[in-house]
Amino acid sequence: MTQADAARGAGRPAARDEPSGRDEQGGGSTREKILDVALDLFTDQGFDGTSMREIAERLHITKPSIYYHFASKDEILLALHMRVHELTKAPLARLAGQPVTLETWGSALSALLDQMTAQRKLFLMHERNHAALDKLHRTEHDDEHDDLQQRFRQALADPSLSLRDRVRMACSLGAVLGGLFMAGDAFDSVPGPELSSLVKDAVNELVADGGA
Repeated sequence: MTQADAARGAGRPAARDEPSGRDEQGGGSTREKILDVALDLFTDQGFDGTSMREIAERLHITKPSIYYHFASKDEILLALHMRVHELTKAPLARLAGQPVTLETWGSALSALLDQMTAQRKLFLMHERNHAALDKLHRTEHDDEHDDLQQRFRQALADPSLSLRDRVRMACSLGAVLGGLFMAGDAFDSVPGPELSSLVKDAVNELVADGGA
């Protein structure tokens, strides 16, 4: 081994602890599997009640294998939170490059609702771990969070829209967040498709252009 090879390997766990990157049997990267298991544990027993050892044991890997991908448990939580950000990007893209109307707003919220319904556990985990999430202050996360909020607020502040329409748009966004996010596990027993349909009904009633 050359000195350059040794330098490249410094700071990493021993080769037996390094993940292969992809599970040949189950599919999916080791990193994503860590996040999926952490999501289950953080939802069921909370961020503070979950240890890195428990995550490793659930995956049948060693703790150094987890540290190869995440420097800390905080980084795992942040990565899960960033999944929420990813879910909002496609719906927001529907509002870009075209005039914002009640129709385009409703279409964007419908897409957001579909994404949120498919990832209900992610939002439940978020709701149950507010205190831990509030402690995460990372520049890259804060910048992206502010950008997403700003894009929603720009649409709601569009002077080309009537005040009536902008208020209805804001209330319809609240219907989506309240029905799936802020409600926590209040609707946990309701099947996803049924809950999605009910929330869409509420949104449609708010953004239906029935005149003043």
